[in-house]
Amino acid sequence: MVPRRSSIESPVARDPIPPTVAWRAGRVRLIDQRALPIRLRYVSCATAAELVAAIRDLVVRGAPALGVCGAFGVALAARASSSEHTVFAAAARVADARPTAVNLAWGVDRALAAYRAGGAGGALACARELAAVDVAGNRRLGALGATLLPDGARVLTHCNAGSLACVGYGTALGVIRAHHEAGRGPSVWVDETRPVGQGARLTAWELDRLAIPYRVIVDAAAASLFAAGEVDAVVVGADRIAANGDVANKIGTYGVAVLARAHRVPFYVAAPVSTIDPATASGAEIVIEQRRADEITLAHGVRTAPRRAEVWNPAFDVTPARLVSALVTDAGVVPKPTGARLRPLLALR
Repeated sequence: MVPRRSSIESPVARDPIPPTVAWRAGRVRLIDQRALPIRLRYVSCATAAELVAAIRDLVVRGAPALGVCGAFGVALAARASSSEHTVFAAAARVADARPTAVNLAWGVDRALAAYRAGGAGGALACARELAAVDVAGNRRLGALGATLLPDGARVLTHCNAGSLACVGYGTALGVIRAHHEAGRGPSVWVDETRPVGQGARLTAWELDRLAIPYRVIVDAAAASLFAAGEVDAVVVGADRIAANGDVANKIGTYGVAVLARAHRVPFYVAAPVSTIDPATASGAEIVIEQRRADEITLAHGVRTAPRRAEVWNPAFDVTPARLVSALVTDAGVVPKPTGARLRPLLALR
């Protein structure tokens, strides 16, 4: 089933970037991130199956946003059927839509617990609460992370961990945004983030709306920037953080972390506590999603590799905890994260 696409709408007046995920008239409304940066449009999902399709097709992406989508998926299923078995089966399909981001299953589990206690109304109330908590938590996270950056910081970021990866405000970009709102003058190096271009398409679009100075670079240019002393800090998001502090994030993040260590530049990871997975002991256990070959072999519909070319297209990689200068969460900053240092946060998850 194909989610219904709505007409182009204007952003919310109070924030230059409207909510990524919202409940509207019994449907889940999503910013269609496939259309950015050309136009702002929305996709409306009336069923859990439509939401699964939207998640798999990258209409919506980003760990915190997926967590809230998972909860709303349970709410959609609960409204559609009075059968507990049917609701749980639909919830399982939502949770399995993408394997690497732990927040998706976390959101589903939270909403299922609310469904058991309060039925369809309980599931919807839980999802709405998670959406509100996401924005408030990101603002706390951003304020905490901004204190780590010097005035006039030249920050490099990889992929998109802004409002579009959350319900609002952002994690890695939330840190940069808070720094900017405090009048401290950051500028941003935006990795284009091949092969889907979340940096060039999404991060740059957000920074443009926020009036934060930025430049887009090809991923391969990052090394030259570090060598020239043009990077003061790296701030990235995370899709899953293992119990020992290893971080799964968009493919290419590990290389940026290695460059940062080689050039003695701090490498910060910004993510909510819900992204820490106590059931995953280390990064070696994280399931890395493999994406379609045509993300690499086609560019804007034009073939760029031979038809018989074999492709390896992992969506994520794992950065070892030893390369992380600090983990910035909505519950506090954890310098040089280790299993012991992360353990107190797990009780808040």
